[in-house]
Amino acid sequence: MAAETTGEGAALAASNDPEIPDRDHPWPYLKDMFEFIEVKGDSYRLKCLLCLPRVNAISAFKNSPSNLKKHIEDWNIEGLKWDPVECGTDRITLPRKTLWRPDIVMNEFISDNKAPKTYYVYLYNNGKVEDRQPVHVISSCNMDIYTFPFDIQNCTYTFGSYKHTIRDIQILFSEPAEATFQQSLQYMETKGEWQLTDIIARKNANATYFNMDGLDSWDELVYHVVLKRRPTLYVVNLLIPSYCLITIDLFSFLLPPQNVDRSTFKMTLILGYTVFLLLMNDLLPVTGDTIPLINVFFSLCLVLMVASLLETIVVTNILCGSSDYPPLPNWVKVLFLHYLARMVCLGQKPSDQNYAPQKNTNDIISCSSEKEIHQIRKAIKTPLIFDEQDLKELRRLHEDLLTIRQQVDKHFSSDQNSVEWKHLGEVIDRFLFILYVVFLTVSLFTILLFWMYWYSFDKKA
Repeated sequence: MAAETTGEGAALAASNDPEIPDRDHPWPYLKDMFEFIEVKGDSYRLKCLLCLPRVNAISAFKNSPSNLKKHIEDWNIEGLKWDPVECGTDRITLPRKTLWRPDIVMNEFISDNKAPKTYYVYLYNNGKVEDRQPVHVISSCNMDIYTFPFDIQNCTYTFGSYKHTIRDIQILFSEPAEATFQQSLQYMETKGEWQLTDIIARKNANATYFNMDGLDSWDELVYHVVLKRRPTLYVVNLLIPSYCLITIDLFSFLLPPQNVDRSTFKMTLILGYTVFLLLMNDLLPVTGDTIPLINVFFSLCLVLMVASLLETIVVTNILCGSSDYPPLPNWVKVLFLHYLARMVCLGQKPSDQNYAPQKNTNDIISCSSEKEIHQIRKAIKTPLIFDEQDLKELRRLHEDLLTIRQQVDKHFSSDQNSVEWKHLGEVIDRFLFILYVVFLTVSLFTILLFWMYWYSFDKKA
């Protein structure tokens, strides 16, 4: 069909009328300048293209990714065309307000678009309208930060019409998702905290929402943008310093508690670790459905340091005042000196094994005295005759010997209690040392496991 005016004249004529065209006539400003056929049906087919050239940041406080996208829409005005040879051009530029434009919105938008605005659209000789505009997206995203800083996020962007149902507007993909992904990688400008890993697109033609007439169907395009965090910054600033401090606390167990004051050294470590956590608090995420493992790791490190300080105080107290302590209860001996000592490879000491406490000293002394007297009688084979004075002397001598024996037994019993208390302190110290080793080993393997999974997830980038 021949056009009556040139493209430049059409652009000027179209930009004179400031009114917004209505739904029934998507090209009212061109109907007097072009011959066109009547639109068949009442549905417009719209093609959308998404390009992601920049991922600025994802706020850990709001779960709101900030991205810069290039949003391209094109649709055809049926019956509108002109001869490019006769008119001298195959494309004209028109102000955006002069043509009907579909009200395509993104459902996850939570802020105003702060990208530079474009005021023109392209109109081609075959009736195709192309609308290109940059979009600065601050959107909502359900973030899973359990494996922070080795987390992988899947943010969803849903494009659809705000007013028009599927009977009015049908939305199609302008190109496959793989092509969109490769183009986004090609135009990716920033190499910051986030790395674009994949873009998955699907068409959702069964979305139902309420309108004035009840439930109705809308046509939607859904993009899943897969991003993974580059963890180097957090490994260097958070994990390595924390691991070094807890390792230093581990080696402090090698200091002999009877000669060196461990408590001062451990209190200095706890103070330094607390200051470190306060300084690095801004790097930690504070939102999410679950607590990140890195927060659990830091909490356990602090708990172990405090427990180590308390254990040092207890062991020092035992070493200094165990001679005045009462005997250990039997359940403590069985639980700590028998079972737990075997678990931490601290068996019972030889002095403990050879020493058997005497329950009744008087009976033992009486028995030994009677045996000695009987042996003396057998040796001399003559009856002994004692007078009253000799018997008194013997009784007095027996009482003195009994008192001396009781004092000696009391001294050895006190030494045995002190040895048991000190052995209890050694068992507790060794148990906490092994607990430190197990915690650091498990933490290291867990970090390496998440890091390897993060690295193996890089399939397409």
